[in-house]
Amino acid sequence: MENTSTCQLYKYDSDFFLVTKNNPSFFATDFNTNQIDDNFVSWLNFHNLNDRENIEKLCDRLEIDKLTVEDIFTEKRRPKIEEYPNYMFFSIRSALPDENNIFILQQEQISFLLGSDHLISFQEKSSDHFLDVRDRIEKKRGKIRLKGPDFLLFRMLDAIVDNYFEVLEDITDAIEKLELKLIRDANSDTLKMIEFQKRKLIELRKIVLPLKDVTFQLDKIQSPFIQPDNHYYFADLKENCQAVLEEIDANKQILEGMANLYYAAQGQRMNEIMKVLTVVSAIFIPLTFIVGVYGMNFENMPELKYTYGYYVVVGVMILISIILLTIFIKRGWLTKK
Repeated sequence: MENTSTCQLYKYDSDFFLVTKNNPSFFATDFNTNQIDDNFVSWLNFHNLNDRENIEKLCDRLEIDKLTVEDIFTEKRRPKIEEYPNYMFFSIRSALPDENNIFILQQEQISFLLGSDHLISFQEKSSDHFLDVRDRIEKKRGKIRLKGPDFLLFRMLDAIVDNYFEVLEDITDAIEKLELKLIRDANSDTLKMIEFQKRKLIELRKIVLPLKDVTFQLDKIQSPFIQPDNHYYFADLKENCQAVLEEIDANKQILEGMANLYYAAQGQRMNEIMKVLTVVSAIFIPLTFIVGVYGMNFENMPELKYTYGYYVVVGVMILISIILLTIFIKRGWLTKK
């Protein structure tokens, strides 16, 4: 999104909609706040928070509390719905897969300010989570043009939950590839990839759990900004968040099992190496004993002056080696399973 158009204002009802795109300075100085009225639903969205000065000016014109303004620019790990006379406010974190780095979740904080006839959203970055919401407004799809800003809030939160599922799908695909690699050719890089995916799941869980708490509050809250017949939608969002959390836990168990399998495979490989070394040692122990005995250099050893003594001893050593190898092969100790 270009810096010249980092804000969008949607005004709509069942019969009409209007989109105004501009920068924060326009909405802070030239924008007539009377355009946000109860005749239409108004949605003002900021695509980044770089222009803090003008955003604060607009908030001041809209009579938004200074504590709320400070919270918009402050990262909050535990979202909580804060109610004021003219609006309610909360912040959550979104997640998107990063195309440039498969080991990192692209995160951002999104703040929502819900009034009786308007919704203002503040995105920390320029990413766009709400293409489907805009399409529903512009093409009059579904109920969005027939309901108020609380239903618009539901649609935006639903879009964020859908992004959680997309991130999970990417992680699930990566886990399936890791399973194949683990079976075919496991190495230290495989273990690193397992740990990377596990870390992504932990981060995603930290993001989803607070949103589940928020949807629970929105479902139970008695507020003039949430219509009673829309509580059902937020309850559905809570169930979707729970489904995401359950899938995260299931994938974590799979990754833990894969890590255990990796260590078991490494242990089995080490056992194979130790078995080969043990077999070689078992063969050379009697040979070393024989060589040691005839290396003592006593004058009265009867075989020392025997003409064919060397050949007999070498032959006995070869025979012992063959016998031991035959025994090991019959017992399957030299067979790779």
